[in-house]
Amino acid sequence: MNDTISQLLNHRSIRRFTDQPVTEEQLNLIVSCAQMASTSSNVQAYSVIAVTEPELKRELATLAGNQAYVEQCSVFLVWCADLYRLQQVTAPHLVDQPSYEDSMENLIVATTDVALAAQNAAVAAESMGLGIVYIGGVRNHIAEVSDLLGLPELVYPVFGMCVGYPDQDTSLRPRLPVDAVLHRNIYSKEQIVEQVKAYDETTKQYMLERTMGKNDTPWSKTMANRLAQPNRLHMKEFLLSKGFMNK
Repeated sequence: MNDTISQLLNHRSIRRFTDQPVTEEQLNLIVSCAQMASTSSNVQAYSVIAVTEPELKRELATLAGNQAYVEQCSVFLVWCADLYRLQQVTAPHLVDQPSYEDSMENLIVATTDVALAAQNAAVAAESMGLGIVYIGGVRNHIAEVSDLLGLPELVYPVFGMCVGYPDQDTSLRPRLPVDAVLHRNIYSKEQIVEQVKAYDETTKQYMLERTMGKNDTPWSKTMANRLAQPNRLHMKEFLLSKGFMNK
């Protein structure tokens, strides 16, 4: 155990923030740490938009599902998969050669790159005493969010991240047992079901404590309810409209 491992094992989402601002120096350090994340072939296919203007945060909070903490946090970071920059700077070198920035593979590369960078940023922010919460809700009305932020073709917002000084002390949400996700040499179909059964009992107890006895829904039932909903089915059409997945 060391300080880094202790910090990682104590991550929790923060949804209430004080009025203390994140400084420009802190923001630059957070993004600098994000940039040191691993990136496929050094393409660095992502951009991040730091939103601090109150009215813009208010609009984004509404579009993200009326999540008030988007408006209340010091800075709202919108993490974008970005192949536009790559397209623009490589075009002079390619001349008449075909270019594949709009391939499915490069969409995967860009989405992976931005996720890795954002997690580095989250760890850096928490090491400074800040709190964060990821906001997938920016994809609820992704076209409107993209227009609001002026995102060009081949750029899409993958998720947002609220950053600020915590004004709450939340409990740790239990994760799946290690043996439910760690397979050795080959994928073990047998172990996952039994491990999730045990986890369901853990999450039932967690929910009872969190809701003061009002909810005991286990994880597998929560996930079943989630999969039964036609969630953000507009994403494929949107990505195609932005020039992704053409090859």
